[in-house]
Amino acid sequence: MTENKIDLLGLTEKELEEFFLSIGEPKYRAKQLFTQMQKGLAPDEITNFSAATKQRIAEAAYCHFPTVAKKLVSALDGTVKYLFRLSDGNCVESVVMRYEHGVTICISTQVGCRMGCRFCASTIDGKVRDLAPSELLGQIIAASKDLGERIGGIVMMGIGEPLDNYDNVIRFLRLVGEENGVNIGYRHISLSTCGLVDKIYELAKEDFPITLSISLHAADDATRGEIMPINKRYPIGELLDACRDYFAVTKRRISFEYTLIAGKNDSPETAKRLADLLNGKLRSRTETMPIHVNLIPVNEVKERDFTHSDKKAVARFADILEKHGIRATVRRKLGADINASCGQLRRAEAGETADI
Repeated sequence: MTENKIDLLGLTEKELEEFFLSIGEPKYRAKQLFTQMQKGLAPDEITNFSAATKQRIAEAAYCHFPTVAKKLVSALDGTVKYLFRLSDGNCVESVVMRYEHGVTICISTQVGCRMGCRFCASTIDGKVRDLAPSELLGQIIAASKDLGERIGGIVMMGIGEPLDNYDNVIRFLRLVGEENGVNIGYRHISLSTCGLVDKIYELAKEDFPITLSISLHAADDATRGEIMPINKRYPIGELLDACRDYFAVTKRRISFEYTLIAGKNDSPETAKRLADLLNGKLRSRTETMPIHVNLIPVNEVKERDFTHSDKKAVARFADILEKHGIRATVRRKLGADINASCGQLRRAEAGETADI
């Protein structure tokens, strides 16, 4: 039972010092435990802890790491997709991607999602619960331990909406920056949101130099409202105002994610409208905000009727944006042979029909 016990993996090294003092142990134990937990070792696995020390820890606290329920490795590019089982039996997905500059992990922030974006498999069954800071960190530690290599970048773009789990995500960001922890630099961390405007304003004040990615996916409120229910609460104009504020405060470039859906949002006219929207809302004579649009052909989900745009339509869309002064890239599809996008593996494990 963990009720009323302390979640050790969710503590900073300083907080661990206070914990050890509270159970009658010297505070230097904190560094020993903190560094070993970052390698995936629980307190009862640490050899230089006495049986009495381990017993005191067990009576007051717990340490749970996600376990690997399923692992898929791409024969094409080495991408690894994990289905992690949490201590309560729920599952989330993480994807480890390999780039020339290093290894990055895409982590989940919730079990399920309540945002309802129509192109996303993660939200089909709704939100079950938020992930604790330790469960966010645990995905990185478990993957790194399984692979036997350091992970140097984080993308919060898996299952769930990070800003809908705001407090736990903020604490997680503080944990990953700990010197004796996984110690991943904030400039190597990206957070993706569907557009919770109030939380974007809060995030700007947190002083984390992370990259913010906005799931935009449309150039007008009518289209965005059809595929992203959050737009009815926070229309595009309000969202882009928040983006402008975020850049003004942090000076960090914002990336706009744009999923291309055939016949829905991929026409040349839409590309021109998107360019006019972003230039008009985010650029002025006194300040030029860098704008980057990441184009993503939609991942076809069995329960949805969306199909991805063909290569010519994608290239044409990107070209129009570039001609209007907006940098556009097409996301390289990693792990194509293992369906590396999130949501469907978890649903299959739960007994649902999914294409994995």
